[in-house]
Amino acid sequence: MKPEINFTFQGRLKPAAWLAVLCLLLSGAAQAFLSEEDDLLDAEVAFSASGSSRGDTVLVHYNIAEGYYLYRHAFKFTPVTQGVTLGEPVIPAGEKHIDEDFGEVETYRNSLDIQIPFSYVGQVRPTIIELQATSRGCADRGVCYPPHMQALAVGIDAATSTAVTGPDAAGASTVAAPAVSEQDRFAAILMQGVSVTLLTFFGVGLLLAFTPCVFPMIPILSGIIVGQGKPVTTGRAFILSVVYVLAMACTYTAVGVIAGLSGKNIQVLFQSPWVLSTFAAVFVALSLAMFGFYELQMPSAIQSKLSSLSNSQQGGSLVGVAVMGLLSALIVGPCVTAPLIGALIYIAKTGDAVLGGVALFALSLGMGAPLIVIGTSAGKLMPKAGPWMDAVKNLFGVLLLGVAIWLLSRVLPAGVSMALYAALAIGSGVYMGALDRESRDNWRKLWKAVGLILFIYGAALFVGALAGNQSMLQPLQGIVNGATNTADKSHLAFRRIKGVAGLQQALDEAKRNQQPVMLDFYADWCVSCKEMEALTFTDPQVRQLLSSFLLIQADVTANEEEDQALLKKLELVGPPAIIFYDVNGREIPGQRVVGFMKSQDFAAHLQQLKQSQ
Repeated sequence: MKPEINFTFQGRLKPAAWLAVLCLLLSGAAQAFLSEEDDLLDAEVAFSASGSSRGDTVLVHYNIAEGYYLYRHAFKFTPVTQGVTLGEPVIPAGEKHIDEDFGEVETYRNSLDIQIPFSYVGQVRPTIIELQATSRGCADRGVCYPPHMQALAVGIDAATSTAVTGPDAAGASTVAAPAVSEQDRFAAILMQGVSVTLLTFFGVGLLLAFTPCVFPMIPILSGIIVGQGKPVTTGRAFILSVVYVLAMACTYTAVGVIAGLSGKNIQVLFQSPWVLSTFAAVFVALSLAMFGFYELQMPSAIQSKLSSLSNSQQGGSLVGVAVMGLLSALIVGPCVTAPLIGALIYIAKTGDAVLGGVALFALSLGMGAPLIVIGTSAGKLMPKAGPWMDAVKNLFGVLLLGVAIWLLSRVLPAGVSMALYAALAIGSGVYMGALDRESRDNWRKLWKAVGLILFIYGAALFVGALAGNQSMLQPLQGIVNGATNTADKSHLAFRRIKGVAGLQQALDEAKRNQQPVMLDFYADWCVSCKEMEALTFTDPQVRQLLSSFLLIQADVTANEEEDQALLKKLELVGPPAIIFYDVNGREIPGQRVVGFMKSQDFAAHLQQLKQSQ
């Protein structure tokens, strides 16, 4: 008789139904908010802005619709064109106004002209300066708009401008194409309306679904469905998958909004060794149940109480599935991507948590859509109880063990992780009959062949781990040929820095040596960071292009106060992120890299960066 371990949740449909309704309300909140006052003018119309220049000054003109006004304290102007510096805006005095939120303020009606001095450095004289103008206003009826960003392209009068330093060798006016980072482009998409935002972020989420950040959720969800203990219909598998994805999406959205408003990424708090170890232990327990060592169910006393409260026990695990979706979003997938940062930039700069949250929700649904398809199809893998169902459960038991090792690999040395993967591969191979006597059954021969491959691969991983290698794809590299220096191929020579003071010290040194700088943000729990390290930084072309750079790295694994201060100063929520600085120690605008980038794309980025200098 199998021992029973009290582990899983039992619940009714009602909590999951409430979860679905809550998330649907969240997804429609922005549209409801924006359509609440259908007769209000759009911000672009109510506060239209245009730009011109005179000498060394940019002139920004606002045309304010009747019945609307702008706040003086809310203006902000940010240059987009590389090398341009804007001075303090000259804003005329406004009309005194007592505001319920801000107290005594100055406001403007009808029209307003603002003068902004500018200067720039470089060898190319631009004829256009692009800048981002931020304003905030209200309608007299008592409705206020969130901070509104507008992109302006201002033609520069080259004949009278003296702001340029460094002559143009050709003597002709040329346009310097402004560089805009990928995350800034996603932030700009949010300014184009709800429909464009939802479609764009959902599509990007679909692409992110096929990255290592989401892959571990596949065996988690499938294992939950397969481990129900009885055949699951396609409809039931669909409901379980939807509940899991909605819980994940709601959590991802809430965490993103909090990060955008406060600048702190809650997911980072769940990457500590004890949290990851606890969650890995949960997956080990689930996997052992898949292998049939015990059954996971609630005590009979609690089950009888639940039975008296509910007339239907349809699997009874919807609450547990929702909890697992919540935990998966917090622990399994803490990846930082350009679309995520774009939404957080928008939330931070505008305070519009509604539209930013809807964008994150659409992104999460895109990431979860393939999970729903896979989870729903998992119900078809269990036509009836028997050997076939046991084989499927064993498969997902192995996959759940792999997820547990994957979580622990964030905090364990690479050699230990490889040894654990080796043990899993060898054990799976033995379980599949790699060492059994040959059978005449064709299916057994097939499984034995697969098991033998796993056994050999696991043995290679184990030998590679003992030899100090870290590559899962080439565990015997440097052993077979004896001539390959794996250390030279696996890591760039980064210098570790700590906090804002460490960064400034490195920039000062690089400035004295007239050397450009690349700052890489890294953490042991960051999956994309390790992808960059193993697949991008090992590329010979990338290494050659970076040969002239001072390479510094901020390890924010511990998430200490100094790490948080540095992230906040640079307006980041976590790794992976790469920032480039010129020989004068100033960040090169529009060149940040957030998230994983393939070696060929990163090499092209570096070439473009060098050409712009």
